[in-house]
Amino acid sequence: MESRKKDHINLAYQAQLWEQEMGNLFNYEPMLHANKLAEIPAQQFLGKNLRLPIWVSAITGGTSEAKIINHNLAKACKEFGMGMSLGSCRAILNSNKRFEEFDIREIIGSEQPFMANLGIAQVEEILKKNKADQITNLIDRLQADGLMVHVNPLQELLQPEGDIYEQAPLKTLEKLLSQVDFPVMVKEVGQGMGPKSLAALVALPIAGIEFAALGGTNFSLIELMRSRESQMEDMQILAELGHSPAQMVEYINDLPIDLLQNKAFIISGGVTPISGLYLQEEMPVPAITGMAFSFLKHARGDYKELQNYLRTVIKVLQIAHQFLERK
Repeated sequence: MESRKKDHINLAYQAQLWEQEMGNLFNYEPMLHANKLAEIPAQQFLGKNLRLPIWVSAITGGTSEAKIINHNLAKACKEFGMGMSLGSCRAILNSNKRFEEFDIREIIGSEQPFMANLGIAQVEEILKKNKADQITNLIDRLQADGLMVHVNPLQELLQPEGDIYEQAPLKTLEKLLSQVDFPVMVKEVGQGMGPKSLAALVALPIAGIEFAALGGTNFSLIELMRSRESQMEDMQILAELGHSPAQMVEYINDLPIDLLQNKAFIISGGVTPISGLYLQEEMPVPAITGMAFSFLKHARGDYKELQNYLRTVIKVLQIAHQFLERK
């Protein structure tokens, strides 16, 4: 597993589909405001206050390098007021051997939202054995605010060591929600979700959804890169299937508003701070922007590099709030 997780970190640099330019999203209005940096509005998320409405999306776990990355990210969340989910916590479900790589609550602090992470395949297996208490124990050990469940059928099918689901993820999620009392969010891993999947999800008593749409780090493509070259050539088209963040916002807008209220939404999948801001304003309910690869690039070494990157992100958003108006 450690070898596979190292592959994920290194191949993430090559598995960026990158969001296409969304056109000129805003009007630039230089005449209406003083030449000052605007305040970025804080936002409530999972009952906590985000001073910077950005989510550090699940990135890594299960390698020695993960400790540096996760600890740097947790420091940044505390300093700048963001939320964060861990990479897959499968490695510490039944062992504390790698626990320090995931143990960030004291670093991130109690005021920032922080989610553990498991794949739907692991959740299905645990529930099949009637051991939901393993998941509750994981949440308690990490002092997490809840669980992010990643649903990744394409990644598993394209992965040499991939798992096969015995039932539809919705059935597993329904069973999980009936047996736990902590918040559960659901995400994809680089393909996003179509309208029927989103409609079915919001009908469940989940805490929220992260898009993880087509456009950013694509874990299905990463798995193909780990496979034989001939398989990569023949199957790459499958890894490029999915839905963009903008498409998913459209699908959300078509759903009944009463199903969307009191749910948290993270718009991720190659979004930039600017395009994320635009898509947040297109949503019918409050949402925040999620990013993964941009943080990974700056979190692998000295914390100051990540710190400087986030100061730039904040300045970009402050200027945007002051001078840009949505068309």
